[in-house]
Amino acid sequence: MKTHLAKRVVIVIEEPMRGRLEKALRDSGVTGFSILPVLGGHGRSGSWSSEGQVSRSGGMVQFVCITSPERLDALLEGAFAVVERHMGVVTVSDCEVLRAHRF
Repeated sequence: MKTHLAKRVVIVIEEPMRGRLEKALRDSGVTGFSILPVLGGHGRSGSWSSEGQVSRSGGMVQFVCITSPERLDALLEGAFAVVERHMGVVTVSDCEVLRAHRF
C-alpha cells in the first residue's frame, strides 16, 4: 500500500486548559484529534499522579493529532499560544498515513 508523509503532534497539558487548546487547534485548521487522560508521570518538578484526585483541576490530558506537513506551522503557533503560559509538552514526529486527504 502507498503511504504518505505526515506529522504526529502530541500535546500534554493541564486539564483546565483543554477547551482553550481544542479551540486553538480548530482555529488553526486541524481537522481531527484525540484526547486521552494522563494518569501520571515524572518531569522537572518530580512525580505526580491523578490517583485520588476528586476534581479534574489537577489532572493532565494528552492531545494526539496527525496533520499534513503544510499545516504544521499553523498548528504549532496555535498550540504554543496556549501552552507557553502553562505546564505542557509539545512533541512533533514524522509518521505515515494511508489516506493523506483526511489530514
